[in-house]
Amino acid sequence: MMFRRSAGGKAIAGGRARPVRAVLLAAVASCMLPPASALAEKPTAVIPKQTIYPGETLDASMLEVVDVTNPDLRDGYVRSLNEVDGMVTKRTLLPGRVILASALREQYAVERGSTVRIVFSNGGLTITAAGSPLQDGAIGELIRVRNIDTGVIVSGTVMADSTIHVVAK
Repeated sequence: MMFRRSAGGKAIAGGRARPVRAVLLAAVASCMLPPASALAEKPTAVIPKQTIYPGETLDASMLEVVDVTNPDLRDGYVRSLNEVDGMVTKRTLLPGRVILASALREQYAVERGSTVRIVFSNGGLTITAAGSPLQDGAIGELIRVRNIDTGVIVSGTVMADSTIHVVAK
């Protein structure tokens, strides 16, 4: 099977096509490549200066921000000091290693075994009682708490003032 070039095809192949192709390739390349400012911006990572043990609250004096030199580094690490301000470690952090976001948690507002105020509100009715959390909880978490007077276990949301607002069944 043979194909013939049309008269229009000869004209394009003759010399006008090369500048057109060059312009088209430049346009496609400019759409696919990130801007030069993005290429100049280097990613950063937060690393510990010393060994940090589980349960310690992170402080800026314990950490430093460095440029990422490994292009194969997986995502999920902490990039700035703002991300770790006031966070608590779940596991040991070694000096010179990136800090994974999964290795950090919010500081607990209530601790297991302490005495807290349980609050139940429904319309105009508000009931308060003393309770003991059965687990640690950060602000906004749903935890279980035991009513000290009755021994009944209920679930509630930890609030910023360390009270637990009980959810209705």
